[in-house]
Amino acid sequence: MSKQVSIGKVNIGGGNPIAIQSMATFKISDTQRAVEEIKRLKAVGCDIMRFSVSDEQDANAFSVIKKQVDTPLVADIHFDYKLALKSIDGGADKIRINPGNIGGEDKVEQVAKALRANKIPVRVGSNTGSIEKEFLTKYGKNEVSLGESALKKVALLEKFGVEDIVISVKASDVRLMVKAYEYVAKKTQYPLHLGVTEAGTEYSGVIKNSIGIGSLLLNGIGDTIRVSLSADTEREVIAAKSILSALDLRKDCVTLVACPTCGRCEWDCMPFAKKVEDYVKNINKPLKVAVMGCPVNGPGEAVDADIGVAGSKQHCYVFKKGKIILKVEKEQIESVFFGEIDKCLQ
Repeated sequence: MSKQVSIGKVNIGGGNPIAIQSMATFKISDTQRAVEEIKRLKAVGCDIMRFSVSDEQDANAFSVIKKQVDTPLVADIHFDYKLALKSIDGGADKIRINPGNIGGEDKVEQVAKALRANKIPVRVGSNTGSIEKEFLTKYGKNEVSLGESALKKVALLEKFGVEDIVISVKASDVRLMVKAYEYVAKKTQYPLHLGVTEAGTEYSGVIKNSIGIGSLLLNGIGDTIRVSLSADTEREVIAAKSILSALDLRKDCVTLVACPTCGRCEWDCMPFAKKVEDYVKNINKPLKVAVMGCPVNGPGEAVDADIGVAGSKQHCYVFKKGKIILKVEKEQIESVFFGEIDKCLQ
């Protein structure tokens, strides 16, 4: 079991639930937009929010935003250790740095001192574009060089007394990403931040992240995740929730099962399933919902669903735990079924 690290009010590692993260695509100095984004993503299940910090205005924004939200905030710093110090002073709940590009060991030591004084954690790691030359020369581009590059950064922080560390070893190659995390997991008990970097657009990105993140979580590796997508950040969070729900690792969300349909289907099952998905995306309670193609097999196949629907040529049938409770005209099924979902949540 990994070590517990606290990021604001969210604990990761130590057997705590897997936390979902996302990262804003705009400057945090746009504080009003940042607050709106944090609240929007929290509504769909985001536990931790990260912002890049590229100047003093960004660093100062944390103190403004912290007064308006309770989601833990992470400052992502490159090249300027002073921005890390200012972000810590502003109330950032966690810092993400690359010790190799913020100005030498003396600068790392100053950041480490501030981290310890404020009792906040730091994330360090590596990706395929930042592998240390010594390891790249010795091992080539593989899980060993990727993992050892991250562990070298960890050792530097440990040298200056930092103990609350989160590690990432991301890659755009899914197989390499999985092997790298497996390698690091064997060598440390620090919590691991999982993700496939540069995963691509929503369709291909969700596939890559599901394979990479999912396979690691199935083997007990990983403590917090970000599904990186070239898409709306809300889609990142929803995809992350879906991965955790599919692995039965997230209880505070709706699990939707939907029939792929066949020649027996005589109603618009697929479009209706999308409507149901949109309706339940903001529900943070455990509920299993099924949208099935026909009443012949639907209720039986989805017997474990808390609430479900199947259709025929003229009617739809609402069922609970496999037992039909309502026969409804197809034109009325949306309002009736959504009403039954609401009843299940009461």
